[in-house]
Amino acid sequence: MRFLEIFKQLNQIPRPSHHEERVANFLCRFAEQLGLEYERDAQNCVVIRKAATPGHENATPVVILNHMDMVCVAEPGRTFDPLNDAIVAREDNGWLKADGTSLGADNGIGLSMALAILEDDNIVHGPLEVITTTNEEDGMSGAAALSPQFLRGRKVINLDSEDYDTITTGAAGAYLQMHHLPLKRIAVESNLLSWLRVTVEGGRGGHSGVDINKGRASATILILRLLSLLGNEIKLDVADIDAGQASASIASRATAIIGVGSDCREQIESMVERFNQKLGEEYGTTDPGVHCVVTAAEAQERFIDAADIKALLTAVANIPQGVVKMSETMPGTVETSNNVGRITTEENEFTVSTHTRSFVEADMVALGKEIRDTFASCGATSEVLMEAPAWQENPHSDFLQLTSDTFNDVLGWRPRMVAMHFVLEAGFFVQKYPGIEMASIGPRIVEPHSTSERVELSTCHDIWRVTIELLRRLA
Repeated sequence: MRFLEIFKQLNQIPRPSHHEERVANFLCRFAEQLGLEYERDAQNCVVIRKAATPGHENATPVVILNHMDMVCVAEPGRTFDPLNDAIVAREDNGWLKADGTSLGADNGIGLSMALAILEDDNIVHGPLEVITTTNEEDGMSGAAALSPQFLRGRKVINLDSEDYDTITTGAAGAYLQMHHLPLKRIAVESNLLSWLRVTVEGGRGGHSGVDINKGRASATILILRLLSLLGNEIKLDVADIDAGQASASIASRATAIIGVGSDCREQIESMVERFNQKLGEEYGTTDPGVHCVVTAAEAQERFIDAADIKALLTAVANIPQGVVKMSETMPGTVETSNNVGRITTEENEFTVSTHTRSFVEADMVALGKEIRDTFASCGATSEVLMEAPAWQENPHSDFLQLTSDTFNDVLGWRPRMVAMHFVLEAGFFVQKYPGIEMASIGPRIVEPHSTSERVELSTCHDIWRVTIELLRRLA
């Protein structure tokens, strides 16, 4: 299929969040080569417009929505520069996977379908707009900054969905914060310390929305728990903490460099062994691969003041990780959650990201404030990077019923209509473009935002067929 060829081209272009310039350039060139009208805004969002198929000029304009960025993560030990390296995909028993990194099927497959539609003059459609936003995965700043004049259509096919058998009719809101906790470094005076690298690895990780209720281990939480455990029994100096790879992911790997007395190595290893036994008891069913290892580390010249380590441990220990509340009105659906995605050690501060989601805006904002207050009590300052509104479509609308009928007629079955605990840009679109209607569909993508991300190829072909037929019916 042509869209898979385009996806391969797309994966040659590095496109982590906040660095979408090259993808935007690609989209503009794509439009120019086809002789199509396009606009590009200051956030690098791009809309490409294609006139209706002759005879369908009076049809209702239709919008196809995608985002151009992806969550970039790599397997431990793999050399991967998300700003410069391509994604290498391979087919495996009917699935498309990446070689040691996340795949970018979220949302690259949907974007590739949209571009293939623009390219194919045999597809029947009314006036068409293909809009591609930026920074969807780490702040939604592209959608938030869209001009009210940027989009003309009001019926939107959003191809940013991972549940093949579902029309997503609602999405949680999101509240992304970055917390800055000051730290002081102290010169190492003793040359008798043994420096060790403690690593939590092997966890499944995953999407901090759709996977948050699956019992996945957060390496970010576990590395701090282990440091607290070790520090209660052994005098240790912490030189560095690096946990998680993306705010929107459940961390699968975290490391800390610690200095201990040279006679403590055996005790450390014994404690880590007991810690691993405890992990087996906690995650043996839901995340059986997660474990901790201890290796030698290079000698350090400075370590972090113990009071600052304690402040970090206290702050994170007093905020929730995972499901906070299940919905009472949508059985089996997470209503509110929080994820501690990343912890990095800078020269003078720790930075900690928290990603709070909820279908209830007041609860989301209140939990965000509680988290911010908790960090403030430990000496931190915080900034809100994103406050994305929740979204709920009317499942009985004519547009969604038409979409459901199209699934049934093309594939022989009706999809579920479900609100999902991930965040979509739909809330911003509803705010900015009154009267907008949205149907969110997509192929089966498993483990997005992780190195296990994969997309089932047969479902890609099915969603392509549904989308083409839906465009014809809307024309």
